[in-house]
Amino acid sequence: MPSTRTVLLAGITAAVSATTFALSAHADTPAVHQAAAAGCTYPAEVLDLTDWKLTLPTGEDEDPTEITQPELATFAADPWFRAESGCDAVRFRAAVDGVTTSGSSYPRTELREMTDGGEDEAEWSTTDGTHTLVVREAFMTLPEERPWLVGAQVHGGDDDVTVFRLEGSSLYITDGDERHHHLVTDDYELGTEFEARFVAEDGEIDVYYNGERQTTISHDGDTNYFKAGAYTQANCDNSEPCADDNYGEVRIFGIKATHS
Repeated sequence: MPSTRTVLLAGITAAVSATTFALSAHADTPAVHQAAAAGCTYPAEVLDLTDWKLTLPTGEDEDPTEITQPELATFAADPWFRAESGCDAVRFRAAVDGVTTSGSSYPRTELREMTDGGEDEAEWSTTDGTHTLVVREAFMTLPEERPWLVGAQVHGGDDDVTVFRLEGSSLYITDGDERHHHLVTDDYELGTEFEARFVAEDGEIDVYYNGERQTTISHDGDTNYFKAGAYTQANCDNSEPCADDNYGEVRIFGIKATHS
């Protein structure tokens, strides 16, 4: 039997096991691990998280909890970061009263791209090589009063470059601070699965929705990386109630980043 220990994270108890899991990958689609019928305990049994780290909306003010490899392989934090019992997807949740990073006033439960098995933070140039992120996801819940939520993004330096952002039923692709750069649909229904794809090369980022190119973002930068999860665009200053049950949530079925 693998040994286990209990880790307390700002009121969240997460079981951490020494067991390692075989993570599957596929050449063309996001990796999804098909676990036994008994169900999944950890998100890493569903998604290949080898080259990712996790930020949670817990911890100290402007110093949220981060989970890196190898701990991430056997980590879960209900309700913020948990595998579905059927092993179909991982739930990412961030409440409006959550801890934020020093560079943002909004809480997140979000993966950040890493390299070398999770040891180093990824950083790549849009003018050198081809960099692709494919995420299959669904927006599940939006915060009250300010129903805005980000599900996947390209980040560069100290700011986001382009993101998939839902505001009510309107799904947008942003361009820097231009949050309504491109309207994908004004009739998005919560729970609808879709594929988000970013392809960065030659100083541009092509953004796809369900396989169809929606827009091209011009961006010349060399400090870029991918992120995905639930980045709630609301806090206690603009959304009530200021409580854990007022949150944004995203369901991720598959995620894969490639570089060539």
